[in-house]
Amino acid sequence: MSEGRSKGEDFILIGKVLKPHGIKGDLRVRYFNPDLSFFLNYRHIYLKDNKRGILRRFEVREVNIREKAIIISLEGIRDRDAAQRWAGSEVLIHRQDLPPLEEDEYYWEDIIGLKVYSVEGEYLGEVVNILPTGSNDVYEVRGPKGEMMLPAVSDVIKQIDLEGGRILVDIPGGLSEE
Repeated sequence: MSEGRSKGEDFILIGKVLKPHGIKGDLRVRYFNPDLSFFLNYRHIYLKDNKRGILRRFEVREVNIREKAIIISLEGIRDRDAAQRWAGSEVLIHRQDLPPLEEDEYYWEDIIGLKVYSVEGEYLGEVVNILPTGSNDVYEVRGPKGEMMLPAVSDVIKQIDLEGGRILVDIPGGLSEE
């Protein structure tokens, strides 16, 4: 299988294997989606061990949601030693396995890296991170004038052009430095 996780490939990073759980080969996973129950949608996942250069597909046998992590049982990992070999691995899925989005919904993977411009045409920087706040996400933008935090609401985010690699924003008074 091919290795890698760049935007040009169809893999999306969704979590990280923290460590084995118990003696039957289960894995404790930190899932990056704040809605842990969303992991129940996946029938198979990929584990990528960057140290060993391995990317492998696994069928998901069982998922147990805990307070801050997920415990998963995967076909082919039956004991603690086998589970230990995957500790620290990235958890990936194929983009095609994601559920379809509603209009004006985007995956974080697609937003991070987009260039941000004001409605006046000024280049503001690039989205480097997304912070969930409960009510809406906040885009962290770094550019020529430093760092800016932009709420992902329709009053601020006027257009997201994935093909063009850019976001058009209308910065309300108080968010800009001028």
